[in-house]
Amino acid sequence: MLSFADVACRRDGGVLFENASFVVQRGQKVGLTGANGTGKSSLFSMIRGALEADSGVISLQNHVDITHVAQETPATDATALDYVLDGDTGMRTLQESIAASEAAGDGQRHAELLTRFEELDGWSAAARAGALLEGLGFPTAVHQSAVSDFSGGWRMRLNLAQALMSPAELLLLDEPTNHLDLDAVLWLEQWLLRRTDSLVVVSHDREFLDSVTSHTLHIEAGKVTLVTGNYSAFERWRAARRASDQAIHEKTERRRRELEAFVTRFRAKATKAKQAQSRIKMLERLETTAAVRADSQFQFRFRNPEKLPSPLVSLDGVTLGYGGTPVLNKVRFAIDSGERIGLLGVNGAGKSTLVKALVGDLAPTSGERVAAEHLKVGYFAQHQVDQLDGQSTAYKVLRAEDPTLDETTVRTWLGSFGFVADQVHQEIGTLSGGERARLALSLIVHARPNLLLLDEPTNHLDIDMRAALAEALNGFEGGLLVISHDRTLLRGVVDQLWLVADGQVQGFDDDLDGYARWLSRRGSDAGGSSSPGVRVLASSTDASVPATPPAMSRDERKRLEARQRAQLAPLKRGVEKAERALDANNKALEAIRERLADTELYTESRSEELAGLLREESSARAEVEQAEEALLDAMQALEDAE
Repeated sequence: MLSFADVACRRDGGVLFENASFVVQRGQKVGLTGANGTGKSSLFSMIRGALEADSGVISLQNHVDITHVAQETPATDATALDYVLDGDTGMRTLQESIAASEAAGDGQRHAELLTRFEELDGWSAAARAGALLEGLGFPTAVHQSAVSDFSGGWRMRLNLAQALMSPAELLLLDEPTNHLDLDAVLWLEQWLLRRTDSLVVVSHDREFLDSVTSHTLHIEAGKVTLVTGNYSAFERWRAARRASDQAIHEKTERRRRELEAFVTRFRAKATKAKQAQSRIKMLERLETTAAVRADSQFQFRFRNPEKLPSPLVSLDGVTLGYGGTPVLNKVRFAIDSGERIGLLGVNGAGKSTLVKALVGDLAPTSGERVAAEHLKVGYFAQHQVDQLDGQSTAYKVLRAEDPTLDETTVRTWLGSFGFVADQVHQEIGTLSGGERARLALSLIVHARPNLLLLDEPTNHLDIDMRAALAEALNGFEGGLLVISHDRTLLRGVVDQLWLVADGQVQGFDDDLDGYARWLSRRGSDAGGSSSPGVRVLASSTDASVPATPPAMSRDERKRLEARQRAQLAPLKRGVEKAERALDANNKALEAIRERLADTELYTESRSEELAGLLREESSARAEVEQAEEALLDAMQALEDAE
């Protein structure tokens, strides 16, 4: 369907990537990954035809339609439902033709067009558009509201719904989960899994990628690589490849040092001059390799809070709402030092309202908020990011927070959040969304809070920064409450879940998979109701399955564990066998390369032997690659079984 052949992309005098060659087949769902700034958006623009390649050829199969999510939303008076329906341009054109034929009194033409309209399932289009809106968090009551009535984040959801409405064979999605709640992300996953056409999606949400994608297109160090499998499979492939690359690099460097030492010792000795010259030529021919670098440039941690009172903050029987309309009633909720809470709930249930009350930004209409004497809150929300002074710089903002810092300390601190060299003096207004989010986080971390309240902290952050944030949060000694659609972050940092639903805040005695089942049951019990927050999730998980399985006896549990061990044993042996095979193939390849390092081999009399060894080396490289693939397949089979 889509192919790149030796494509290069250059920006601002530098190369984003080059020699990119890959093929996307019809029906494949491809995750486009890579750190921010590596060229993902540029590659997207090339696929859409909005950007020309600096070199190479991009081919798209004839008659393949592409749709993508618009970045801007017009402040139109059109209703949300009509705006989404506009995503199916073919159907809209057909509707206009039907109206024109009716106005012209052309009965035959009118009948033909109506038949075509029925073939396209046009009569159900409004229902399909409504379902898209429901799934993305818009209750039925607002479907007829004007697009101009919605705020920026909700307009982005409207753009996403409009793109999903399109029947185009190739769907391009750039960070579709950024403005979604967890319930909407779960719904979107199921919708994309049911879609049979091709998909290319940029996302830094690992679980979303693992659930939706079948292939991974990764940009790193100027190279574009297409790997079969979701993001976790790609990471295993990359780890195996990097281990091999590092081993080759270390061996090459050892050989380089040996040759350099020989040349240094014997260059000036007449009896060894000839051998020294041959070693110099060998050094010139020795392939230059690079050490495998660490994944992430982001390394930071929270400094220990000065005080750790407990509880840090509590709400005692409070009612919260806006304009006299209650959202949460009689809430009793407290956060102690060391607690790590994940807050769940559908859109509009009151999660952000609860956080604002904990921060102190929203006063209760009844009840009491009690804050510890030494409470120091670190609050992250999108509006906090948006309030950064666009004309200031990261350097100035941090110095304003703490004027005692010297330049070296400021640069070192900001460098741990990815701001290096002149970036510390770049105007905030010119920074990307991810860079502004990183800056906001750096200010919070530096302030040494004892309570962290994080409302969707991973929006716009790439996978490396999300991993660094999770690691830092795990070392944080204070209290933590986080709202996030990033399940990898939630699974990695929180140890208890609370649910906001039906005006109440209660402990949720299950995990995130149980929350997905809860959403499914809630939608089924509502019978497809369009009340706010209700989602109907198509899932392979039976909604009738209880969240907590019935208790089993000790003997039954032992028998079950024994059966599981028996089932996993051959898969574990398969992984071990694949690892041994890869090790043997790597050793065979190294042995051939050692023979190729013999200088006497490169004489005319041994040219046939050299040619044979080169063929063996090529064959051995192929066997190493096959062994790597076999190991990845074995590891995947074991992981699936576990």
